[in-house]
Amino acid sequence: MLPKKNSDVEIGRNSSLYFAIGLNIMLFLSWQALEYKTYETEDVDIGYVSMQSRLEEEIPIVKMSQTLPPPPPPPAIIQENVEIVEDEEIIEETIFESTEVTQSDAIVEYGDTDLGVSDVQVAEVAEDVEVPFSVIENVPVFPGCEGKSKAATVKCFNDKMLEHVRNNFHYPEAALDLAIGGRVTVVFIIDTKGYVTGIRSRGPDKILEKEAERIVSLLPKMKPGTQRGRPVKVNYAVPIVFKYSATQ
Repeated sequence: MLPKKNSDVEIGRNSSLYFAIGLNIMLFLSWQALEYKTYETEDVDIGYVSMQSRLEEEIPIVKMSQTLPPPPPPPAIIQENVEIVEDEEIIEETIFESTEVTQSDAIVEYGDTDLGVSDVQVAEVAEDVEVPFSVIENVPVFPGCEGKSKAATVKCFNDKMLEHVRNNFHYPEAALDLAIGGRVTVVFIIDTKGYVTGIRSRGPDKILEKEAERIVSLLPKMKPGTQRGRPVKVNYAVPIVFKYSATQ
C-alpha cells in the first residue's frame, strides 16, 4: 500500500502567495532606500551683518544764470523817393518789328535773279522696297518659266522650287546620328538683279537650319519681280521637312 499524503502538511500549497508577499516587501524596501535622504549636521557660519546708520551728504542746489540772446536788430527803414514827372514829358516807346515772312515777301538770291518753277530740279530717289511674293504684280521668273501668264508663272515657280529642293536635298549625318528631324522654314529675298540674298531659317536644330540654307543658296539667278514697271525685292518662304526614320 502507498502512503497517503496529508493535505495539511503540503509545503507548496501557498507558495505563490508567499512569493507575492515577499516581492511586495522587497519593492517597498527598495523604494524606501531610493527615497532615503541625508542632511549635513555641521553648523554653517552665515556671518554677522552690521547695520549702522549712513549719513547722506546734502548736495547744494546751484542756480545757473541763463544768458539770453541779444534781441534782433530793428528792420531797416526804406525811404522811397517819389519823383514827380510832368505830364508833358514825351517817353520814347520801343517798337518791336515782326520777323515773320508772308507771301508778299520775295526771296531773292544771287542778286535780283528770280527763281521759277522750271528752275527747281527734283531728284528721283530709289526706294528700297520689299514686296511679298503673294501680292507682287509680276513675280520673279524661274529659269525655264519664261513666256507664261502670271498664274502659270507662279505655278511654274513653285514647281521648280520644289524640284530644286528634291534634287539638292541631303540629310545631314550628324542629324541622323542624333535622330533629329522636323520642319525648317527658309525665308530669302530675290533682289532687283535676280540673285538670292538675305537667307534666314528657323527650325528645331541648327544642323537642319544650316542644311536648308545651303539648299536655298544653290538657287540659280532669276528674272527679278517688278512692281509698277520697276524691279523690286521680293521675299519668299519655302518649308523643308526633314523626316527621320529608323531605316535611314
